[in-house]
Amino acid sequence: MGKKTKTPKLTKKLTKKQAREMVFNKLAGALEEYKEKISEKKFRTSLKKASKLFAADIAKAENKENMIQEKPKKKAPKVTPVQEDAEVAAVEQETPYK
Repeated sequence: MGKKTKTPKLTKKLTKKQAREMVFNKLAGALEEYKEKISEKKFRTSLKKASKLFAADIAKAENKENMIQEKPKKKAPKVTPVQEDAEVAAVEQETPYK
């Protein structure tokens, strides 16, 4: 009849092909009751077209979401006090330098 597709392995970045296979499998399962009413070839062709339409946008959105989560937060730069200025300021104010 046709080759069976497996659920694709999810990698760090979702490819269009993986997204297309996932959408195809989900649509095929959801629309199984209508499969009997139209021919197998028309059913598969329609599912392929629909899955291609959805897959590009789904993959793009999924990868964008992953990239946002993976970005490390910027750390505030460390500020080190300058010892020379602290000693001069302590002497001028006649307070003990720590």
